[in-house]
Amino acid sequence: MPQLDFRQYLSDLLADALKAVAPDSTDTAFVVERPKDARHGDYATNLAMQLARPLRQPPRALAEKIIKELPLSEWVEKAEIAGAGFINFTLTHAARQRIVRDALQAGANFGRTRYGKGQKIQVEFVSANPTGPLHVGHGRGAAYGASLSTLLDFAGFNVQREYYVNDAGRQMDILAVSTWLRYLDLHKVSIPFPPNGYQGDYVRDMAIQIQALHGDAYVRAAADVVKNAPNVEEDKEAHLDALIANAKALLGDAWHYIHNHALTEQLNDGRDDLTEFGVTFDCWFSEKSLFETGLVARVVEKLETAGHIYVQDGAKWFRSTTFGDEKDRVVQRDNGLYTYFASDIAYHLNKFERGFDKVINIWGADHHGYIARVKGALAALGLDPAKLDIALVQFANLIRDGQQVAMSTRSGSFVTLRDLRSDVGNDAARLFYVLRKSDQHLDFDLDLAKSQSNDNPVYYIQYAHARICRVLEEWGGCKKDLPGAQIGLLTSEHEAALLRKLADFPAAIDAAAVDYAPHTIAFYLKDLAADFHSYYNVSRFLTDDEELTYARLALVSSVQQVLANGLAILGVSAPEKM
Repeated sequence: MPQLDFRQYLSDLLADALKAVAPDSTDTAFVVERPKDARHGDYATNLAMQLARPLRQPPRALAEKIIKELPLSEWVEKAEIAGAGFINFTLTHAARQRIVRDALQAGANFGRTRYGKGQKIQVEFVSANPTGPLHVGHGRGAAYGASLSTLLDFAGFNVQREYYVNDAGRQMDILAVSTWLRYLDLHKVSIPFPPNGYQGDYVRDMAIQIQALHGDAYVRAAADVVKNAPNVEEDKEAHLDALIANAKALLGDAWHYIHNHALTEQLNDGRDDLTEFGVTFDCWFSEKSLFETGLVARVVEKLETAGHIYVQDGAKWFRSTTFGDEKDRVVQRDNGLYTYFASDIAYHLNKFERGFDKVINIWGADHHGYIARVKGALAALGLDPAKLDIALVQFANLIRDGQQVAMSTRSGSFVTLRDLRSDVGNDAARLFYVLRKSDQHLDFDLDLAKSQSNDNPVYYIQYAHARICRVLEEWGGCKKDLPGAQIGLLTSEHEAALLRKLADFPAAIDAAAVDYAPHTIAFYLKDLAADFHSYYNVSRFLTDDEELTYARLALVSSVQQVLANGLAILGVSAPEKM
């Protein structure tokens, strides 16, 4: 027997009734929701009030007609009119028993819905330049993207998780030349290190690796390395570009080795870090492949043929303003090189050529201005820009000893994701990162994340799960017997609150999926844990009444399952002991 989402079930009953009451108004939008006061029933709908104006009838009269046309149901005890025309539903004891039975029998699949209808959806996230260790800012995008992907999968989508590897372009050249300069330094070739190079210890570590493998094979004279380089104080970027050009000329094929060594080391380090964080990807997509397959050239040609490209000062410009951008954008420079934007357009064309029904990009909030030009390029290519959603993630501020830690990848002054995980643990990092909406600023409270107190949401939720495990261990019975428990024996306010909360889990999944909002699952789990802790503090689960014992154990075992399922969506463990 499939799981039953009572909110959807009642919506379907109302839709049937609507066909009889107002056959010409079956597309009327209405909601089924929990009434604020539990004394008003389990669910309420505003359908009659939504129909009143178009049908020019009093809402209470319409409510009477709707109730009369409702199909008979074993799950609905009564439907009553309230207030100006609300319809309140009270579920039967059998319905409450169904909730618990569904949770126990479905297990790890309880709460899964069909909202996504199997649509193929891609979530691209993190996609940090592989130029150094991932820092705490990347961690928030990783936690959000992984949780969102799992949430969408739970809601019935066919999800592909993707990391876009920026393995082409200037940033990788800067990392490669930074590594080479550190290598030269190991061989006593004294060259002032550029202030805008990558300066972290990991760069020197890669230089040591290259030295160990190849000795002095890549040593070149200092004068040749800085030849014709502008003064760094006058133009540090031009100075750095000259160092890169000289390195390529002096090293020849060896430049590609150093470049690939640095890329491989940092990409592997990032992959390992993310895997340890519980974040994995189905596809690591190479930016370089877009050039190697000719897709970048093809997409620019396609835009040019469609009349969306013009030439000015030798460069090719995309008419981005035609599609709502603030200014037009260069896609190919006068020297023939393609811009980052050109490869981004090609990448997005590739996504849709792979057949995704929807694409979600998770970007840092500083990329907000990039949205219009990318969507505009899709429209220019004849694609539907509405199929691309952008979820923005604000930076996470790490507060240590009351001070915010400043971070810069190039200077090497940053706190790595690995350091954060070592400090507070994976579970705290995963949950704290998604406690707020992704586009809101987040201050990461390290002291709170490590505390064993009710103020720490990680501890509070996990402790509820562990408490239930301890109760079941003390009982020592067979959980397979619990689905048949007489849930009708559970009549207290605490028990009613838990039953209502359990029944809301599938709807919470759908609502979170609609809004791309895994943080609402965290809130749901906190509320469920609070309801359980309150119940635990006033109740005995192992009683002299065997049927009552089974009923209570069935209820808390269902709570345990939902806590575990929700935590799994957020990438957090559900410990049996604490």
